[in-house]
Formats: sequence, C-alpha cells, structure tokens
Amino acid sequence: MMLQWPLVAGVVLSTVCADLLQSHGMRRGGAKWKLPLSIVFMASSFFCFTRLLKVADLSFAVPATAASFVLETLLARWMLKENVTARRWAGALLVAAGVALLSH
Repeated sequence: MMLQWPLVAGVVLSTVCADLLQSHGMRRGGAKWKLPLSIVFMASSFFCFTRLLKVADLSFAVPATAASFVLETLLARWMLKENVTARRWAGALLVAAGVALLSH
C-alpha cells in the first residue's frame, strides 16, 4: 500500500529524534526540556508503528523501521561526535541493504 512508507518514515524520524534528544540531554545535563520532548517523539513513533501494523505485515514493519539504526549511526557520528568504528559502519550498511531489499 501507499501508506506504508510514509508511516515507516514517521516511525524512523520520531525514533531518531527521541533517541538523540535522550542521549544529548543525558550527556549534557540539559535534560529539563529534552527528555520530556523525547517522550513526545517516542509516543509519535509508537502511534505511527501501530498504524503501520494495520496496513502492513509485521515481517515488513520491523525490518523497515530498522532504518532508524542507520540514521542514528550517522547522526551519532555527526551531531554527538561519537567514535563510530568500522564494525559499526558495516552493521549500519547491512541494515541499509536489508531495508533496500524490502523496498523492491
């Protein structure tokens, strides 16, 4: 269905925002507004995922939303200045390849 991929994007983007806000808030001590906002994004991710399960099989939904791992790895390196090892990059690329296989 046409609605599957927009819902996947909603899950992925909401999850990434929630995780980045949590990580940044906990590391920088500025958790006063970041942690509550992350909860809003987690709720958004949950509701997008439950809607996705209404229009797609679980065997599609779970692997497709794993794209959040790839995006989070990129943003952890770029925004949080984390050291991402070659093994972690390889894992992210394997996840990306799996998501690409689902799209065809």
